[in-house]
Amino acid sequence: MSPTTDPAIFRALGLDPNSASASTTSHGGSGFSSTYKLLSTAPDGHKRTYFVKTGTGPDAASMFLGEHHSLNAIHSILPTFCPRSYGNGTFSSSSNSNQHFLVTDFLDLRSSSGSPSGSGESFAQKLAKMHTTPAPIPEGYDKPMFGFPVPTYCGATEQDNTWKEDWAEFYADNRLHHVLKEGEKKNGKNKELSEAVEAVASKVVPRLLGVPTIGKVTPVLIHGDLWSGNQGRGRFSDGVGVEEVVYDPAAVYGHSEYELGIMKMFGGFGAGFWKEYGELVPKQEPKEEWQDRVALYELYHHLNHYALFGGGYREGAMSIMKTLIAKYA
Repeated sequence: MSPTTDPAIFRALGLDPNSASASTTSHGGSGFSSTYKLLSTAPDGHKRTYFVKTGTGPDAASMFLGEHHSLNAIHSILPTFCPRSYGNGTFSSSSNSNQHFLVTDFLDLRSSSGSPSGSGESFAQKLAKMHTTPAPIPEGYDKPMFGFPVPTYCGATEQDNTWKEDWAEFYADNRLHHVLKEGEKKNGKNKELSEAVEAVASKVVPRLLGVPTIGKVTPVLIHGDLWSGNQGRGRFSDGVGVEEVVYDPAAVYGHSEYELGIMKMFGGFGAGFWKEYGELVPKQEPKEEWQDRVALYELYHHLNHYALFGGGYREGAMSIMKTLIAKYA
């Protein structure tokens, strides 16, 4: 049975629930949410297709809020790189008061072979533009900061995006220490793991990411969960061609190299991408430590996957930490 459209979704789209109409088609699901395709018809007859996620539970509203802001931060830099989000909120009907939603552009990810290109920009070109556009100044501050206006979620893990001026401090506290605590909630405390994380956070991070080593880091927008499953080629409902696109972001304003950790962890990005991206966003000095910095950023995702799934991800995290501690602690 196709889902009905709650009035709150119409209002998020700027449509009058009493006069607009819509048809819906189930479109699978992702993690904690259900998804569907919505074709709306305005009173003037104008039709447009949207993508709707719905979910329940204690974190659903916060997850959708984070994704809403993440998508629109990317969209503000590159409108052809991700769907625009029109809004998020809670269903207004009394029977669904614990049901939350996110409504975005619809992105057709079906086979695009033979389809005309849209902007013509490659994935590397788009990611490089995002990674070289300086972050805006957050409200209440007088310069760009590291963090994000709202919490975001990498998988089901809530990320602490509280603003910080220093990148090394942000990565140690808001990422490594925070995700360790999340893992301990799920898997219990592990002395070897916690001691290794503390050694990395207190010694390796300042050594590899501190200003004396790499200089001033300019905060730029990071997708935050950019494995190959969150990147593809697709056509927007109002687009004229196929675009290189990303989706399901967990954004933060951070060091551009932070993005590369999860990309290296799971692979799926070919040599052509790395060559083109490296020409557009050169490795930061000292270049000979670039691989270790990327491994340090990959560590966060091993710890997060351990928090989410347990199992062998602990061993992956320990392997990275032992190597880095031996070299830099």
